[in-house]
Amino acid sequence: MSNIEDGKQLVKSSGSVAANYIEANEKLEDKDFKFRLKISRKEAKESVLWLKLLKDMNPDDKEIVNLINEAEQLRKILSAIINKS
Repeated sequence: MSNIEDGKQLVKSSGSVAANYIEANEKLEDKDFKFRLKISRKEAKESVLWLKLLKDMNPDDKEIVNLINEAEQLRKILSAIINKS
């Protein structure tokens, strides 16, 4: 049951990363760009949380470990864009 609920939350947060990134690129002004990127970064952090919870319930799943690493890299990329803008 927990796996299903955590999976649903993961789908929502990971989809929000992409949606907010797209919104950031359709910015109306620089302030909006940075705001949307910060939301995207926050959702990437949340995705890592859900992935880690899924990993706790599926410790032998290597794909989850790869996804955690990718989400962390994405978070770092978004942080770098925010810091440079």
